[in-house]
Amino acid sequence: MLSINTTKYINSLKSGKFRKKYGKFAVEGQKIVNELINSNLIIDSIFALKEWIEDNKDLSGIEINEISHRELKKISSLKTPNQVLAVVNKPDYKLNPRFLANEWVLVLDNIRDPGNLGTIIRTADWFGVRNIICSPDTVDVYNPKVIQATMGSFIRVKTHYTDPGKFFAMVNKPVFGAVLNGKSIYNQHFPNSGFLIIGNESKGISEIVKQQITNPVTIPSFTGGSKAESLNASIAGAVILSEIKRQNNEQ
Repeated sequence: MLSINTTKYINSLKSGKFRKKYGKFAVEGQKIVNELINSNLIIDSIFALKEWIEDNKDLSGIEINEISHRELKKISSLKTPNQVLAVVNKPDYKLNPRFLANEWVLVLDNIRDPGNLGTIIRTADWFGVRNIICSPDTVDVYNPKVIQATMGSFIRVKTHYTDPGKFFAMVNKPVFGAVLNGKSIYNQHFPNSGFLIIGNESKGISEIVKQQITNPVTIPSFTGGSKAESLNASIAGAVILSEIKRQNNEQ
């Protein structure tokens, strides 16, 4: 049975303030929780329906609590709760510029929409990007809406929050930025490692972060008179990463 205090505690993790306070976040759904169980992330406790527990009897070292459909609905962030919710310890990832020397890294500047961030993380996972740097004003990766949108990719992609300007001062790699008046990505040579900056959904890359760009690039429009001002941030990231990987696979 789920106590009132436990219900309040789990629901508090929907707020960034309390995720920071407790160093925990919540993950829901059979698929993502099952991936978590087989990952290096540490699960603090699981709250699940009887049928999920019966299908996962071989788990050890994890606190598992049987709850009812009604109780699961009280703690869920989903419109249709899905059998299981896990409380997970926030990982303590170390950001060392030397470890990023031979890979592509995404840099997100003030991405505010949880769905966009989650989709970007999922896209990064698809293209083999293992580290994402977020500006401090980017939405929290452990926001429940972000976690759901990643479809489990947050487990494999490390997300770091830091000031991009200060970070770039410590590295010596080309910095590509997605802007409206840059060089076409189809005419740009992309090396086998570098940084790619994706900016805010409506305002683009901030002026301070723009100063760090060594290679401004753009995705050309093929409609001529299109009235679309720009692409969605997650779509832009996917298109550019696709071209980066295409070029490097052909080299």
